[in-house]
Amino acid sequence: MAATFSTAVDLTSWSLAIVIAVSLVVGQVLRLGSNLIEVPISAMLVLGVGSLAAETAAWQRIAETLVGAGVGVASNLLLPARVRTRDAGDAIEKMAEDLAALLDRAGAEMASQNTGDAVLPDRAAGWLDEARRLTHDIPNVGTTLLRAEESRRLNLRAVGTADPGPGLRQGMEALEHSAVAVRSMFRSLLDAGTGDSWPSGDQGEELEGAIAVVLCEFAAGLRAFGRLVRADAHLHHSQPAQVAGLREGLEGLLEARARISDLILNDDDPARSELNFALLATAKRLSTELDIDERIRRQTRPRQSTRGRMRQRVKQSNPPP
Repeated sequence: MAATFSTAVDLTSWSLAIVIAVSLVVGQVLRLGSNLIEVPISAMLVLGVGSLAAETAAWQRIAETLVGAGVGVASNLLLPARVRTRDAGDAIEKMAEDLAALLDRAGAEMASQNTGDAVLPDRAAGWLDEARRLTHDIPNVGTTLLRAEESRRLNLRAVGTADPGPGLRQGMEALEHSAVAVRSMFRSLLDAGTGDSWPSGDQGEELEGAIAVVLCEFAAGLRAFGRLVRADAHLHHSQPAQVAGLREGLEGLLEARARISDLILNDDDPARSELNFALLATAKRLSTELDIDERIRRQTRPRQSTRGRMRQRVKQSNPPP
């Protein structure tokens, strides 16, 4: 196109603008994506050499493009890149471990002594800040997962191996939902501790001890789930030890729900009802997200493309009037 155009007109600002505009349209039609900018660049180079050498420059540009593509394909065949699924599994396990460590620390601090009205708000604020930081790190884990998925495409090292991508994505999404639930729970704990309704004496110690046990059970379930996801990424299947550990963690979550239900029945203070129901909602969320059967269902569900997920998020953020 540029070679033909250069034979009819000279290189001027308006001719250059026309060539760039048409080249961008052609690139959009061909859906070149990130390589779209190469089309107007090639057209400008051909137009810039003038009509005498335009055809030669065009063929030279085509040859360079083909040679570059051939070298890229050959390098991938001869020296395939490392599949990064293990990196994604490690990142997801670290995310689960960090969240579990936060819950363990919060549970230990609540159980170690009577926090009291003066100490609990400060500690709860620190736990909330840490939970907020962990949720802000979720996009970094998502980036690692995307790189792992990209590393399997057109990669000889991935041929004949099971694709752990669906399991990794389910693990990341489950931990993402769990982190948001934990963050909301700490917000409710901060609100409950800030007011004057927090009990003192034996009643306060009993309440703090019950919450401490619940937080530690949350941590155990999350830690076991992270180890299971990592085992799937490294070994392409779950190991009996990890499966047994997760089932034990799920049983702990059921016990946590029972303890929270007892708190709701025995504590009729309206000011603490929000905290009790937040604890119960967190326990239910973790039980659902970390469930092995739910993990299998999500893994076998037809996966939506990245473009489709982006469109769905746009629709959810912009509902129809």
